[in-house]
Amino acid sequence: MTRPVVVIPADFPPLVSRSPLLPQLEQFAEVRLHLDRPQSPAAQIQRMQDADILLNSRGSLSFPEHVLQALPRLKMIAVCGIGYDSIHLPTATRQGIVVCNIPGRTAPIVAEHALALLLAASRRTSWMTAELRSGRWPGDLSLSLAGQRLGVIGTGHIGCEMLRLGKAIGMQTVAWSLHPDPAKAALLGFEYLSLEELLRTSDAVSLHTRLSDQTRHLLNADRLALMKPAAVLVNTARGAVVDTLALADALQNRRLFAAGLDVYEHEPLPATHPLLACEQVVLTPHSADMTQAGVDLLTQGCIDNIAAFLQGQPRNVVNPEVRSFPQTPPHTL
Repeated sequence: MTRPVVVIPADFPPLVSRSPLLPQLEQFAEVRLHLDRPQSPAAQIQRMQDADILLNSRGSLSFPEHVLQALPRLKMIAVCGIGYDSIHLPTATRQGIVVCNIPGRTAPIVAEHALALLLAASRRTSWMTAELRSGRWPGDLSLSLAGQRLGVIGTGHIGCEMLRLGKAIGMQTVAWSLHPDPAKAALLGFEYLSLEELLRTSDAVSLHTRLSDQTRHLLNADRLALMKPAAVLVNTARGAVVDTLALADALQNRRLFAAGLDVYEHEPLPATHPLLACEQVVLTPHSADMTQAGVDLLTQGCIDNIAAFLQGQPRNVVNPEVRSFPQTPPHTL
């Protein structure tokens, strides 16, 4: 039987190639690993044209309609994480491409990073470090969090972990979600509020909702203006959930105390982006799950999803309606 071709089109910065688990994939597939980003859409298509399966390790590539249409052999995309907004799902579904993600495996690791950003932003550690390096000994006040209100936007796996961590450091916890779950609220001891009330009353807001047409620029200039001037915003979800230029303006004009960000509307973050001119920010390069444990969990999740697909039992499918379209049975790949 011909071994299926799995293409990893852009493992940059390295993710799955850092895991000792990746060779497991070579036991049942031909793996073509690329450690750099293609320089053009045409180069991206050429790199992927023989793929039966794509492993999108870093989410750094987009798969719009015209790219997917140029890949008639493609049968599956394994997303190395939970978000799949870089893939034009309707086109994938029409072409019979199964898209699988990895929900929940790294939720504690990502929530831990979100908490680190919250602590660092509220205590102004990056700014204070820069002041000391410049020979100054600042006496400015920072924020304490115990007894304050944490508002979490999105109550999936990561959002629920963040609510648990917030409660553990003594914060009051509230949440908003497109899909509120009273059972989760009862179990974790938080209250669902309207988005506007959450923004008006929270001392810290942490974003954990997926990017969709409903959540793009969910926090626009008007909603950012609802937040307290002494509030902190944390985003480890997707950059475009926030109007980044409006956020930079709010920070520069002291309408927000600080922000801790791991994701951006344009990645890598351009060197001229106004966020980089803000003193009261803590910034990381989309690395919330980039620990060795996180890398291994994600790599194993992709391997497991690919193996399940090849066995004719796909799991973690984000477009289950794909099954109503004609497909090549996996065992014939």
